[in-house]
Amino acid sequence: MCMSGSATSCEECLLIHPSCAWCAQEDFGRGRGLTSRCDFIQNLQRRGCGAQFIEYPTSSISVLKNMPLSSTGSGLAQFDVVQIMPQKISLSLRPGEQTSFGLQVRQVEDYPVDLYYLMDLSLSMKDDLDTIRNLGTKLAHEMGKLTSNFRLGFGSFVDKNMSPFSYTAPKYQENPCSGYKLFPNCVPTFGFRHILPLTDKVDRFNEEVQKQMVSRNRDAPEGGFDAILQAAVCKTEIGWRKEAYHLLVFATDDVPHLALDGRLGGLVEPHDGQCHLNDRNEYSASTEMDYPSLALLGEKLAENNIFLIFAVTKRLYVIYKNFTALIPGTTVEILDQDSKNVIQLIIAAYNNIRSKVELSVWDHPEDISLSFTATCQDGKPLPGLRKCADLKIGDTVSFNVTVEARGCPPRGTDQSFTIKPVGFKDRLEVAVDYQCDCGCSQTAQTNSSICSSIGTYKCGTCHCEPGYLGARCECQEGEASSMYQSACREAEGKQICSGRGECSCNQCRCFESDFGKIYGSFCECDDFSCPRHKGILCSGHGECHCGECKCHAGYVGDNCNCSTETSSCISDDGKMCSGRGNCVCGRCQCTEPGAFGDTCEKCPTCPDACGTKRECIECRLFDSGRLADNQTCQRLCKDEIITVENLKTDDPGAVLCLYKTDNDCVMKFTYSEHASGQSILTALKEPECGGGPEAMTVLLAVVGSILLVGVVLLAVWKLVITIHDRREFARFQSARSRARYEMASNPLYKQPVSTHFVETDFNMYGKSYNGGWTVD
Repeated sequence: MCMSGSATSCEECLLIHPSCAWCAQEDFGRGRGLTSRCDFIQNLQRRGCGAQFIEYPTSSISVLKNMPLSSTGSGLAQFDVVQIMPQKISLSLRPGEQTSFGLQVRQVEDYPVDLYYLMDLSLSMKDDLDTIRNLGTKLAHEMGKLTSNFRLGFGSFVDKNMSPFSYTAPKYQENPCSGYKLFPNCVPTFGFRHILPLTDKVDRFNEEVQKQMVSRNRDAPEGGFDAILQAAVCKTEIGWRKEAYHLLVFATDDVPHLALDGRLGGLVEPHDGQCHLNDRNEYSASTEMDYPSLALLGEKLAENNIFLIFAVTKRLYVIYKNFTALIPGTTVEILDQDSKNVIQLIIAAYNNIRSKVELSVWDHPEDISLSFTATCQDGKPLPGLRKCADLKIGDTVSFNVTVEARGCPPRGTDQSFTIKPVGFKDRLEVAVDYQCDCGCSQTAQTNSSICSSIGTYKCGTCHCEPGYLGARCECQEGEASSMYQSACREAEGKQICSGRGECSCNQCRCFESDFGKIYGSFCECDDFSCPRHKGILCSGHGECHCGECKCHAGYVGDNCNCSTETSSCISDDGKMCSGRGNCVCGRCQCTEPGAFGDTCEKCPTCPDACGTKRECIECRLFDSGRLADNQTCQRLCKDEIITVENLKTDDPGAVLCLYKTDNDCVMKFTYSEHASGQSILTALKEPECGGGPEAMTVLLAVVGSILLVGVVLLAVWKLVITIHDRREFARFQSARSRARYEMASNPLYKQPVSTHFVETDFNMYGKSYNGGWTVD
C-alpha cells in the first residue's frame, strides 16, 4: 500500500496512509528505487533502517481546560455553572489517522429559564388572545415547580403591511377590519412588535396582554418567521440572559411565509439576519427585505442558544413537524383552537427539551471528518448517534468523538471547531494542528555533493534541479537505454510505464491527464479510476487511491455512499427503526411485514400496533397509562385522534383494536394510515361498560339455578321411572291374558271333580245329627 504510491518525499509518504513510515537513512534501499523508503515500520526495520532514521508521526490529544460538571444551576455561582466537560482541548492530527476523545454533558437542576411568548395577532387568533390574558400568573406558578428563576416576555406579529400580503387601500390603513361585519374594529397591520422585555414581574405580562388587540392581513400565511428572527437576534432589546435557557414560544393558527415569498411584493433583497427594531420596538425592515429562510433561522437560533417551540393547531402539525427536521433545537406541540391548553403545552415542551441532549458542531473544517457515538442512560454505545433522549434532569450522558484529518491545509493555517449541546451556552472548543511535516526536512542540504551538486538532499533522497533525474541526479532528461527501459516495466511483457508514461533514466515519468493524476513507480495508479455514485467519484465522501476509494470517517462501501450515521434511524420512542427494521446507510430498512415510514414507525398490521397506539389513547383521552406519568405523551403521541359516539368497523384499511380498562370496561378504536402519511386513530368517546350485578343477586341466582336444575332432574327421573313401570305393567297384563287363553283351549286339561262324604251324629236341641266330609 505504501510502496505503490507516488511518494518521492517524506511528506508525500505520510499522506498515503497513516500506517506508512519513511526511512531517512542515506544508504537505505540502494537499487530499490525511491518509493522503497515508504513502507510499514516493521518492513523498514527488517530491511535495515535504523529506528532513529524512521519518520512516523502520530496523532495526539491534550486537554487544556477540564472543570468538573455542576449539579445545580441556582445560587450565586450561576455564571460558573458547567454542563459540559472538558471545555477546551487541542488535537494534533496526522492525515488519515483516526483519533478519539470523550466528553460528558449534564443538564443541571434548577437552571434559570427565559421564556418569550410570540403570538400571532391576526384576526383568526382573537379567541386565543382572550384566553391568555391571565397566562402570566398561571404560567409562572407552573414553571416555579421546575425552576426558581423564571422570566417572561411577550411579542406579537401579523404580516408585512404591503400588497399582496395586507390590505393597502387608504380606508384600511388605520382599521384593516373596516367593513368586516363580524369584527369591525382592529389595529393597523404590523410585521413584528416587541411588547414586553423578559421580566420576573409576571403581573406586567398580564397587563400588557390585556391591552392588545388583533389586526388583519389579506392572505392566509403570516409573517411569523420575520418575528422569530428579530426575537432571536435582538438580544439586548428582548433581554436574553447568557446564563439561562432560552425558550421562544411561537403561537399561530396558520402557515408562515418563507424566503422568496417577498418577491410577490417586489422585495428582492434577502434578509441580512440583523436586528431592525426602531424606537417603537417594531420591525422597521418589514417592507424592505424578504422573509428569512429556514437555514438563516436555524443558524440564528442556534447562535443565540434558543429553543423554538411551535405551538400550532392540529391541522398544521405535519407542516411544522417538517420544519423541526430542518431547524435544530425545535419542537412542535398541538395548540387547541382557543389556546386553552397553552400552559400544559409549554410545560410539556420544556420537559421534552430538558429530557434530551443533542450535540451540534460549529465552524467545522472541510478537511476534518467527525463521527459520534452516544452512551445514554442504558450504558450501551450507539454508533453514529449524537443525541440522547428520555433523560431526567441531573442525568449525565457521554459521547465519544472520532476525528480524522483528510489532508493538510496550507502551512500556517490554524484550524478549530466547537462542539456544543443544542440550546446550551456551554461548549467544547477544539484547536487543531496537523502532523504534515517530517523532522528530517529541517536539515535539508541544498546543492549537496550527494546529489551531484545539482540537487537538494533531504530525508535521504535527492530532489534534483529541473532537467536532471536519478537517485543522485546523475542523469539528464531524454537519456535512454535498454537498461533504463527494463527498469520501467512492472513485469516482463508489460508495457513500459503501463502505457501511461515515458521511461527516462530508469524512472517513469507519467503523462498528465485531464481526468486527474497518474502516478506510481510504473504509472500504474491514478486518482480517477474509482467507483462512482450518481456520477460523483467515491460519492464525494472519500479519496480515490490507485483504483480504490479510501472513505472518510463516517462512510463505508466500495464507493463510500453508505453513511454509518444512525441518528436519522432513531424513532420518536428512542428505538432504532422502531424495533421493526435495521439501519443501513443511514436509512431504515423495515423487516417487519407491513411496516413503513422513515423509521418504520407506521405498521397497522404489526402485532404490536394496537398495543403502542393504546398508550396514546390512554394518555391523550383519559390522562392515564404509562405515558401520562413521565410527561412524554405530547412528544410520542402526535397522531390525529378522532372521537365518535359509534365506532364504524367496516373500513378495510383500518385495524380494529380493543382493550380492557382498569374498571373492566372495553375501549374500542381503529388505527389507519392516511394517504398523506399521517396516522389516524378513531376512538369511542367513552369505554363501553355494562352495569355490574349486586352480590346478593348473584348468590340468589346461583342458588335458584341449582334448585331449578335439581327439580328438573327429579322430574326427569320420575318421568323415566313412570314410563318404565307402565311398560312393565303392560307387559305383565299381556302375559297374564295370554296364560288364561292357554288354559281354556288345552285338550289335556280336565275339570276337577269334588266328592263329599258326610257322617253326622250329634244331638242338638233334643235331635240327633250325622256329620260328613267332602273329598276331592
